Amino acid sequence: MELTLLGTGAPSGLPRPDCPCAACATALGEHARAATALLVDGTLLLDLTPGAAFAAARAGRSLGGVRQVLLSHPHDGPAVEVPAGLPQPARVPDGRELALLTGHRVRAVAMDAPGTGYAVTGPDGQRLLYLPPGAAPAGLDGSGPPYDLVAGDFVGRPDALARLRAVRAVGPTTDVIAVHLDHDVPPGAELRRRLAAAGARAVPDGTTLVVGAFSELLDVPDVPRRTLVLGGARSGKSAEAERRLEAFPDVLYVATGGTRAGDTEWAARVAAHRDRRPGSWQTAETCDLLPLLKDEGPPLLIDCLSLWLTDAMDAVDAWDDTEWASGGERALRGRVTALTTAVRETRRTVVAVSNEVGSGIVPATASGRRYRDELGRLNALFARECEEVLLVVAGQVLSLRG
Repeated sequence: MELTLLGTGAPSGLPRPDCPCAACATALGEHARAATALLVDGTLLLDLTPGAAFAAARAGRSLGGVRQVLLSHPHDGPAVEVPAGLPQPARVPDGRELALLTGHRVRAVAMDAPGTGYAVTGPDGQRLLYLPPGAAPAGLDGSGPPYDLVAGDFVGRPDALARLRAVRAVGPTTDVIAVHLDHDVPPGAELRRRLAAAGARAVPDGTTLVVGAFSELLDVPDVPRRTLVLGGARSGKSAEAERRLEAFPDVLYVATGGTRAGDTEWAARVAAHRDRRPGSWQTAETCDLLPLLKDEGPPLLIDCLSLWLTDAMDAVDAWDDTEWASGGERALRGRVTALTTAVRETRRTVVAVSNEVGSGIVPATASGRRYRDELGRLNALFARECEEVLLVVAGQVLSLRG
């Protein structure tokens, strides 16, 4: 089964007409995208968009063989003209299945937002799933094998991918294609980086994919198993770490800060973190990271190593000069070595957050300088064990490794 993506952009296209934002200003050339429309084996068209016939011609395809046109979502604005010879577009009621004369079977999949998803099985048995913009599947039961290819709004709705993974509708060999791409993320390197972290990718308009040939591709995104996200205060490092796991179900959020009795401002910070996490995530408030790293289980998001270090230094009384000299430094080194060794040996996916300090101001106290130095050492040792290391500055993500 062949799939040609006549367009891969949001319903308004990218760049959006008359939009002055930075993403639209740079969405030129290969980064420009028409509204998403998918042509399956030249016979089934999923979503009819303006200029579909010209888009097909540019991709070396023709709409002359199309026998069914299905719409996935309400189309705003003036009605799209149906090219001569094309059947009238239709929407299929949720749960209904069509058997086409071409040998394709199409089942309408319910969504949690206005729109209809389509599960297509080709004559060769290959399976693809197409999701409308801004929507995620509702009520999936996980029956059947994983899809060979899924295409959906995985930038705007990363939880859609998490839901598919939760019921094993997406597996290691599923080709995950992001479509309905809008101006939420700058095109180019930043878009590729975000999608790769979710195990997804984007392709240019006009690309033809062979469904089921994902394992033969050379540009398969490799999701890093261990990632360290560094940054200063309010740089966006925690949000970046959370974003990297939004497309995965059952994440364990490890909060090393714990609770502080009577500190309402700290409680508000913790509550804000909880509110922005997906509802399927679990939380563990602990600094005891070694058992979690040694156990099998879902991905870990550790926020943050700087608070873990504070706890570790408290435990060895590292703030006291005498204790530090008489064994505290050696004890702290042992704790750090045990942690980094566990990171090296873990089989779990880990995303850890830490503060990048010591770039300018020198702390006024000996204990402050000691903490600054030890955090720098911890970050360097932890980073050594990670496939990917990121630095977040003013909300912008710089890749240091990976």
